Amino acid sequence: MIVARTVADARVALADRRDGTIGLVPTMGSLHAGHLALLETARRECDTVVMSLFVNPAQFGEPSDLNGYPRDEARDLERARDAGVDVVFVPATDELYPPGYQTWVDVIELGSMLEGEHRPGHVRGVATVCLKLFTIVRPDVAYLGQKDAQQVEVLRRMVADLHLELELSVVPTVRDTDGLALSSRNMRLSTDERARALALPRALATRDPETARAILDAAGLDVEYVAVAPFHPPVLAAAVRAGNTRLIDNVTLEEKP
Repeated sequence: MIVARTVADARVALADRRDGTIGLVPTMGSLHAGHLALLETARRECDTVVMSLFVNPAQFGEPSDLNGYPRDEARDLERARDAGVDVVFVPATDELYPPGYQTWVDVIELGSMLEGEHRPGHVRGVATVCLKLFTIVRPDVAYLGQKDAQQVEVLRRMVADLHLELELSVVPTVRDTDGLALSSRNMRLSTDERARALALPRALATRDPETARAILDAAGLDVEYVAVAPFHPPVLAAAVRAGNTRLIDNVTLEEKP
């Protein structure tokens, strides 16, 4: 497994692999079974698997959230190696956002709802870093999780609008045995907070926003939003806080035609 820490090194590592299919799994590290499902799918379908490992400061609004994001590079690289990853791109912040950086990608309409409404700049940060990864790695397929439904929809729009030669493959949300969607932030939950957070998948399973909100309120969660989003397919999405930990989740409301 090659660990590339600069754009130049990543391009050199991939230069002789262009004849085969290249799959990219973008991550911010702290790998869990959800990430591994993406890597396993990519390994099964592609000749070369690339994983990015970068905690993107542009998508964090609160410095405390960025500084508190779990990081364990050695463990992540070990898990990537075990998953059969060929190249891991691990850039420093200055490598992707050098001094004087001023170019951003805004997906206006899709980026203004849900996360965009409650986390100003977040969707712009996600779209920008993903476009940078797409142009650096030049994958044939990028693998994303359904848990981040808005991110999927935003990137799908960006790929279409900018005529990128890229396929997006969406892998179903991976859940723990108690139903909670896997997230790097779950480790922050206390025992009581996790018990209350289980109301989130239970509420979304009703597929009704009013019923879902009532369940979340009754569990004592701080509800930021519960809404039907006009994605493809539509989803019922929610964001809540259990203590100081923010969680998002969604369920699809209908299958794609």
